[in-house]
Amino acid sequence: MTEWMEIAVATAEGADPEEIAARIGELSPMTQSGAEIRAGEVVFWVKREHAAAALEQVRAATRQLAGEGHPVTVDGVDTRAGAPEAEWRDAWKRCFRAARLTHGIVVAPSWDPQPESDTDIVIHLDPGHAFGTGAHASTQLCLTELQSLADAGARPRRVLDLGTGSGLLAIAAAKLWPEARILAVDNDPEALDAAADNASKNQVTAAIEIAGAVPEDSRFALCVANIHANVLVSLAENLASWTEAGGVIVLSGILAGQAADVAKAYTERGLELAAIRETEADREWRAVILRAPG
Repeated sequence: MTEWMEIAVATAEGADPEEIAARIGELSPMTQSGAEIRAGEVVFWVKREHAAAALEQVRAATRQLAGEGHPVTVDGVDTRAGAPEAEWRDAWKRCFRAARLTHGIVVAPSWDPQPESDTDIVIHLDPGHAFGTGAHASTQLCLTELQSLADAGARPRRVLDLGTGSGLLAIAAAKLWPEARILAVDNDPEALDAAADNASKNQVTAAIEIAGAVPEDSRFALCVANIHANVLVSLAENLASWTEAGGVIVLSGILAGQAADVAKAYTERGLELAAIRETEADREWRAVILRAPG
């Protein structure tokens, strides 16, 4: 069983903890297994064997944020023992309940099951330590866009979910488009295990291929990536090359102030900006929608 450590960053009055979590996550790649916002602090989970290196990344990121004027406390950033796996899962059970995320998609964990419906798509999800319960605004933006594409009659035959985490977006695509074939990619082995488990729970294993990388010369009619903005910028050339003519790219995990830079990285590679979306649930976050010419 994986042993986890926590790294806590104290926040002062007036802080935006979601923005702080996102910015530190961008600057500290080793913290991307997950984060939790608690009273007066943002807590990152890291594997025990990575704790020392991750701590240095978080300390450096916190100093940078403090220098930018964010109300964070640099002193006292340290590691501490994470909750045992059983306790961590029990904490999820208290805070993660079934929720309607679009007019047609409901996400439900195994401990709060929902009956199958003739009108709703019900996604049964146990996230483990992988990112993606659907509760975060960035995930909701992606799901809303997928729902809108389906409502408009889009029928992508090949879909890429890059940074799949729990597999939520890949599963949603498989249920919205049963005829599609989906590639769910993540560089975290625990995420791959969670995605495979959730695909099985939702009986879409045959539609979803789970992998640690995108094969060369792959082409997709729809690419979805819910990742930190700096990673999205670095992936612009790859995602542009993976999107077939007339295809759509849905990008999320982007703070409002980052959307223009993310869009620019893709339009400079020949993609057309279709929209920058926001959600009333949390106006700090954006999704960038692009189309490939043709």
